[in-house]
Amino acid sequence: MPTIRIFRHYVSTAYLGLMVVEFLLYLGAIYIGGSLRFLRSSDWRPEDDWLLVAFLFAATMLVCNVGAGLYQRAAQWNAANLVLRLGVSIFLAAVAMSLVFYAFPELFVGRGVFGFALLVSFTTTLLLRYLFYRLVDNRRLRRRILVLGAGDKARKILDFRRRLPYGNLTFAGFVRMGQEDCRVPAECLVSLDVPLREFAAREDIDEIVVAPDDRRRGFPVDEILDCKMSGFDVVDLLTFFEREAGIVKIDCLHPSWLVFSDGFRMKSGMLVKRLFDIGASLALLAVAWPVMLATAAAIKIESRGRHPVFYRQTRVGEDWRLFQVLKFRSMRPDAEKDGVRMAKANDDRVTRVGRFIRKTRIDELPQLWNVFRGDMSFVGPRPERPEFVERFAETIPYYSERHRVRPGITGWAQVCYPYAENEADTLEKLQYDLYYVKNYSLFLDFLILLRTVEVVLWGKGAR
Repeated sequence: MPTIRIFRHYVSTAYLGLMVVEFLLYLGAIYIGGSLRFLRSSDWRPEDDWLLVAFLFAATMLVCNVGAGLYQRAAQWNAANLVLRLGVSIFLAAVAMSLVFYAFPELFVGRGVFGFALLVSFTTTLLLRYLFYRLVDNRRLRRRILVLGAGDKARKILDFRRRLPYGNLTFAGFVRMGQEDCRVPAECLVSLDVPLREFAAREDIDEIVVAPDDRRRGFPVDEILDCKMSGFDVVDLLTFFEREAGIVKIDCLHPSWLVFSDGFRMKSGMLVKRLFDIGASLALLAVAWPVMLATAAAIKIESRGRHPVFYRQTRVGEDWRLFQVLKFRSMRPDAEKDGVRMAKANDDRVTRVGRFIRKTRIDELPQLWNVFRGDMSFVGPRPERPEFVERFAETIPYYSERHRVRPGITGWAQVCYPYAENEADTLEKLQYDLYYVKNYSLFLDFLILLRTVEVVLWGKGAR
């Protein structure tokens, strides 16, 4: 499945097309629902304002689908998973549209019409998805990739194959460059018995990934240029990982790529981002205060009033500035009597109330105050403790670059990778953080916020 770049973020053209088709289906669902509701009325005609209702319904369904994770390229779907997620999306859309009808009664189309519209949306989406997944799994539609290199860097691509969505790439082979040490299995190697351009044309290659361990020896610059000028896509290893995985691959990274690559324009859109943070934090505080009040009461009851409700902790923010993050207490007060350590799965320091509020992310709600104050943003890298930051900055390359921006309640790393339990996980999450810093846009922020809904709904990565 090829991709296109929208505001510097890679988007699958197949899923973008799916979204367009589903939007059109949802747009017609209101009219189909009206036709089914008034099936026996030959003189029935839709109301004049139904076009607006249809547009709102289609947009709502699309947003709810994104929130339910129905456009995830990396998801391995089965029937039960699809029906469950689509059911959640339909439910959320029904609630959202009910609020619209309550606020604007003149837009209400009737319970029968609305019910049929939801039913039509559910059934047509299932049918369309069945056809779509059959299509994207068609081997003839997969992009054929030729990798120039067979050393350590090329091996990283081979190891990465299991994470590719739907196996949407087919690797035609790996070409050993010069005398580099071979790190890929012999059955994956191919030899060029003709010039590179002729080989690519004969094997129906769609893209050439340049991944030799050493470009100074045995690097066919002229042949690669010939392929590029002949219309073949040619990318380097870092661009390949950035596009396919949404990461900046640290173990392949070199400073010159950071200097000359497109991106790292965080200053653009900062005023709009800040205005959104202020408005959204105030709005969510106004809506979430009953949940926060109930959480505070539950924490007090569990601790019999002996422990504070809120937990303040020093974190590292933008440009290494320290600030106090505010959270609901979810661990015992003596959780760090043996020293500072990262949270793990089934952590015995977490209280019963704490386990629930961590799973549902309710413990993060007080951070809305940090967002309003400007310590944090809604979207950005996760703020870490100074003890961890100092250690990671010494052992993990480019770790300090994540502090170029305000930390966030949610972020690209948080929605793409589970909770970090150790330094290896931290390195993996840093690759997503660097992708966010490099490719920041308000569009990417919007996508992350929608995917956060999926994380909360399915409890991904909670500890």
